Amino acid sequence: MDTHPPSEKSWTIHTRPEITAKYQILDRVGSAAYADVYRGRRLSDDVTVALKEVHDARSALREIEALRVLQGSQNVVVMHEFFWNDDDEDAVIVLEFFRTDLAAVIAEAAAAAGGRGFDVGEVKRWMMQVLSGVDACHRNMIVHRDLKPSNFLVSDHGVLKLAHFGQARIIMEPGFDSTEENPPPPYEHDYTSSVPESSSIEHPSSSEAFPHDQGTINHEEYFRVLEEMKTKNTIYDTDKDPNIQDGNTSCLATCTTSNTDDGDDDLWKASLTFEAAEEEERRNELDCCLTPRVGTRWYKAPELLYGSTDYGLEVDLWSLGCIFAELLTLKPLFPGTSDIDQLSRIVSVLGNIDGESWPGCSKLPDHATMSFGNVERPIGFEECMKNCGKDQVSMIKKLVCYDPARRATTMEMLHDKFFSEEP
Repeated sequence: MDTHPPSEKSWTIHTRPEITAKYQILDRVGSAAYADVYRGRRLSDDVTVALKEVHDARSALREIEALRVLQGSQNVVVMHEFFWNDDDEDAVIVLEFFRTDLAAVIAEAAAAAGGRGFDVGEVKRWMMQVLSGVDACHRNMIVHRDLKPSNFLVSDHGVLKLAHFGQARIIMEPGFDSTEENPPPPYEHDYTSSVPESSSIEHPSSSEAFPHDQGTINHEEYFRVLEEMKTKNTIYDTDKDPNIQDGNTSCLATCTTSNTDDGDDDLWKASLTFEAAEEEERRNELDCCLTPRVGTRWYKAPELLYGSTDYGLEVDLWSLGCIFAELLTLKPLFPGTSDIDQLSRIVSVLGNIDGESWPGCSKLPDHATMSFGNVERPIGFEECMKNCGKDQVSMIKKLVCYDPARRATTMEMLHDKFFSEEP
């Protein structure tokens, strides 16, 4: 039974004959601010599919463009086809169907056996698949901008695929074409141990989730483009404000904000209003810049929290580190309740934000409006991840660091010694 509250335009999919002629719409399985997702049956062969009705033309176009580029990537959701009506903002994207996602897998592991969690081999299998999906994006200069566990779908056989590209952008240097095909990076490991008995998800064998080497794009070219992207060519962007996920615990580091006419609370409330997002869209059309209003707060890079409009693939790398930490500890790394609280938690763990830890941070748009008390003794990742090994903590540090230029790339992570060691 469909228990999701209908959005304003949630039932238009039932009135489109070009869709109902090919698909039986069974039930709605999800709903968000700008989309509704239905389980459907393809009439020609009885295959179960997901029909994603997107009520925002920009989000739909971004998702379609990104998935077109990424077709053939082993750990990216398959787009079968899409329906676009020029007279209507709604688009319907037909995708392969998944029953669950990584967030549910983590929650199940936390609830089972007293929160014993995954063993090291299981964690590596999930991480390798996550990296494979994001690496496919980054090799094609696509920044996802909303990486979080719930956006990685999981099949009944334990195959994980990255989905939900409504906030994705293709950011490439002039004259640089994304790869026409998406051969996966080489994997040298076969992780085939089974899942805990409490889990209904099967872990894939290496042949299912991690294909053998079928060739990759030129290694030197990949890093050349990455280095060029450090300069962050600004591009056209118009984003609506995404849903923000809140935590329920208190701030750790003390933050002060500069005086404003409306007060501190109004300053931060304004960043979450639809009117502010609409105004930012209009400014972005003139300024040709990226927007910081992307992503889900718990996984959001600090440069976005500071209002950066000049960023690249590195925002995804921070999110990856947060996801990996959650896989290891079964709880969010930084469950902030507001943007200020989010930054406070980060500062309490990583330490002070200054020119040494983050060169150029003073140039961030909101740097002058927020300052944190001096943190003499940061908590550190070792304390946050007490039950994790030294190599695991070291891997998180390579991704979750202030300076975007220091974050390890997906290709570097795929070749990290953490994945080359048994189990």
